Amino acid sequence: MVASEDVKKTVSQEDADPSARNPMLYDPLQDGVVKTSKTRQYVAALIMCLGAVAAGTALAWTSPVLAQISVQPPSNATAGNSTMGNSTIANGTSPVPLPLPSEDRLQLTAGQQTWVSSLLAIGAFLGAMPTGYIADAIGRRYTAMVMNVPFILAWLSIIFANSAGWLYVGRFLIGISTGSFCVVAPMYISEIAETSIRGTLGTLFQLLLTVGILFVYLVGSMVSWTTLSTLCLFVPIGLMLGLFILPETPVYLLKKGQRAEAALSLKWLWGRYCDSRSAIQMIQNDLDQAAADAGIMDLFSNRGARNGLVISMLLMFFQQFSGINAVIFYTVPIFQSAGSTLDASVCSIIVGLVQVIMTLTSSLLIERAGRKILLLFSSTVMSICLAILGAYFDMKDSHKDVSSIGWLPLLCVVLFMITFSVGYGPIPWLMMGELFLPDVKATAVSITVMANWLCVFIVTKSFGSMIESLGSDVTFWFFAACMAAATIYVATMLQETKGKSASQIQSWLNGR
Repeated sequence: MVASEDVKKTVSQEDADPSARNPMLYDPLQDGVVKTSKTRQYVAALIMCLGAVAAGTALAWTSPVLAQISVQPPSNATAGNSTMGNSTIANGTSPVPLPLPSEDRLQLTAGQQTWVSSLLAIGAFLGAMPTGYIADAIGRRYTAMVMNVPFILAWLSIIFANSAGWLYVGRFLIGISTGSFCVVAPMYISEIAETSIRGTLGTLFQLLLTVGILFVYLVGSMVSWTTLSTLCLFVPIGLMLGLFILPETPVYLLKKGQRAEAALSLKWLWGRYCDSRSAIQMIQNDLDQAAADAGIMDLFSNRGARNGLVISMLLMFFQQFSGINAVIFYTVPIFQSAGSTLDASVCSIIVGLVQVIMTLTSSLLIERAGRKILLLFSSTVMSICLAILGAYFDMKDSHKDVSSIGWLPLLCVVLFMITFSVGYGPIPWLMMGELFLPDVKATAVSITVMANWLCVFIVTKSFGSMIESLGSDVTFWFFAACMAAATIYVATMLQETKGKSASQIQSWLNGR
């Protein structure tokens, strides 16, 4: 019996922790039954990514709603919507033309529509700012709980809104939660996932974001805006309930010196028969490699952290400057030029469905093909598609007959959406969680997400003036050049992170 107890020491008992006597901490190494279970890792990631579904519903909400609550229904696809969304998804730049209710309690002017659209982006930028610090202070799980509250309050404010002011409050609050979950969800997933499925789990955030978008496009075309908002409220409520069953990440717990709790968390996530001692030791080695309490200056003074931040921010830059907003903006006219009689709502649903299917495909390919090859494929094809679209609009603006090639821009839009969803849609979010050690991860991820939303603001605000001053052709060529630059950068500067441990990734970032 004594020998058996020696073999079955728990992780905490090895550190002379007398409080750790939980049988769940036993590693049955003597029986050779060492295996991990991935089921709960998927469950935990899916629950956390309900925050992405909630963000997706918020991003797409203006698309079907503004047409219902406007003094005059938007006459074109701008309607302020192109300024509101994170361009990693189809963000509602093609509003669904529902009939205007005759006796609606809200009738927004064009200026009020712009505020309803843009306040989400402002809230998201501000919400991302403190989330990293909060996550380091109280943990990833509790941060998700705290930052989910504005989601719930926002939808309540919107559902019962009887003036534009209440819509402003709701959209700003929903932006805070959206920006916050862009930080905390990838951070949580990267810290609970085994190396073998880290890529697949990392793409779930973008996948469920597109699911939220598609949900709004589908349901919003059939119900009133108050009913749609009520249905959207159930997502953060379900998220809150799910968060109560999730454990904190082993990385955070070990960082706080709670070794027994970290082992229990690992057992919950990886299965009872995992080798928790070895896993905990690997995490501890990574923590030992990092500084104990790194500040923002450490992020810039440490070579590995600095290089990781540069890579992460550049991937977000290329994501936004892929011209996703421009392509979505022109989806309906391109469908029409190809001879299609589909209305805007059907076009939006098609775009949303393509992104969901191809982001799901990316999650299946990511651990087979790798990050680098998918990014190269994505940027190369998008660059070609954008260049062709620019040539098409150049001919069209020059009053040349393009009726015989109306199918060509339609094909370019479809290929663009597919390759964006496979590569630059989900992978920047995934790699953002891979590139940093625990001591700087919270700060680095917050800065990266803030940069992402800043790029959203710049692209969407400048897009209209670019079309007016440069023309559609030059605008598309500009985005094509950005994607060509992305291809060169990834090909020459980026290394594959598939299957690599945190230590291996840091060795590359530090030039070793």
